[in-house]
Amino acid sequence: MKNNLLRQSELSMKAFSEPELVRYFTELSYRVFGVSSGFYPLGSCTMKYNPAINEKVASLAGFTGIHPLQDIKKTQGSLRLMYELISSLCALTGMKDGTLAPCAGAQGEYTGLKIIRKARPERKVILVPDSAHGTNPASASVNGFKVVQVNSDLNGLVDLNDLKSKLNSDVAGLMLTNPNTLGLYEFNIEKISDLVHKNGALMYYDGANFNALIGQVKVSENGFDILHLNLHKTFSTPHGGGGPGSGPVLVVEDLVKYLPYRIIKKVTKNNKETYSVTTDKNSIGRISMFYGNFLVAVKAYAYILSMGLDGFKLVSETAVLNARYLQRKLSEKFFMPYKSPCMHEFVLSLDDLKEKTSVTALDFAKSLIDYKMYAPTIYFPLIVKEALMIEPTETENLDTLNNFCDLMFDLLDKSFTNSKELKEAPTLSDVGRIDEVKAVKEPILSVYDEGEKI
Repeated sequence: MKNNLLRQSELSMKAFSEPELVRYFTELSYRVFGVSSGFYPLGSCTMKYNPAINEKVASLAGFTGIHPLQDIKKTQGSLRLMYELISSLCALTGMKDGTLAPCAGAQGEYTGLKIIRKARPERKVILVPDSAHGTNPASASVNGFKVVQVNSDLNGLVDLNDLKSKLNSDVAGLMLTNPNTLGLYEFNIEKISDLVHKNGALMYYDGANFNALIGQVKVSENGFDILHLNLHKTFSTPHGGGGPGSGPVLVVEDLVKYLPYRIIKKVTKNNKETYSVTTDKNSIGRISMFYGNFLVAVKAYAYILSMGLDGFKLVSETAVLNARYLQRKLSEKFFMPYKSPCMHEFVLSLDDLKEKTSVTALDFAKSLIDYKMYAPTIYFPLIVKEALMIEPTETENLDTLNNFCDLMFDLLDKSFTNSKELKEAPTLSDVGRIDEVKAVKEPILSVYDEGEKI
């Protein structure tokens, strides 16, 4: 190490006893909200509880002590885990093979679209519904595609006539989330897939909402050719704070040859199983490190083993039941722009309330924080004004759901009787209401004095 990088004087730091340090970090932990703190109904993000056993398994030395460049002869256990995880994901989706390399859902999209570009090199357009996740058009653009929007019909689903009008010889694929971001199942999915395939294009499944279908539907049977999943959503691994994430990409048999650098193969010889890696000459190349975010994969594998593939049917059933329960109760007093029974999430609108009281979706979201509940997703999807997108997940019980409804009704009443309280919220958190536009343009990432409000 160069001498100019070495400290020239002793570090001045107060000595702490163990109890002092424990109390300090425990107090800090109280300032961070997560699923272990309270209800976290963040729509389209599936903030389910993460079982502690997943963390314990991922902390085993055999997993944490390996190096990504180690000889594969010494990482056979890890390769087996990855192979079996991919096999399980394929069994749940109906796909043929896949990769764990993408380190986030968005990188999974990038990878999938890169495969579409390789498979349909002469085509330059990707169709994206107007209710899509924002990463969909971004991922398509980064891959050099032109993005064409497909409109929703009055029921919040893909407008078939609009889709037909935009299908032509330049379309490489359609990106679709099912259920969509309104929490509605595309019941015309087979017609949609048929139209796209007859046009010579591919069907891409954005697996962000797979929690609603897992164990119920194999998306390949809906006509999808390629997909990404979010292990940090559906498969119960930590989510939030910018990562780590994992966005495996799975494909049908015809597209396996395009998968990224290094695919795991199982070889059985003399009743002994070994695992090797290979790369097809048609591969799109390296996306990230071969192992991806490996410990996230370990947690997902532990979750799958604890649930069993058959156990996921109950996951989706309970997630949908919880969402429909909330939808039915909240619809008694809140406006639901799309009244069809939802799947795992639903969207309500406060646009009418804003007109009557000036209270906005943002005010509601900030107010929930003061009552130790995290806010739902707000202002998304963009086709709903003053949107609140709510996803309870399957890990919440009836008492939690009822308490949330009671609080929402209380805040609704206060919108008419004491709107000032909502507009000043949160007042009990370490960080109060901020100028969010300025915070994005001029972020100040510095330590502030104890007790000081930003």
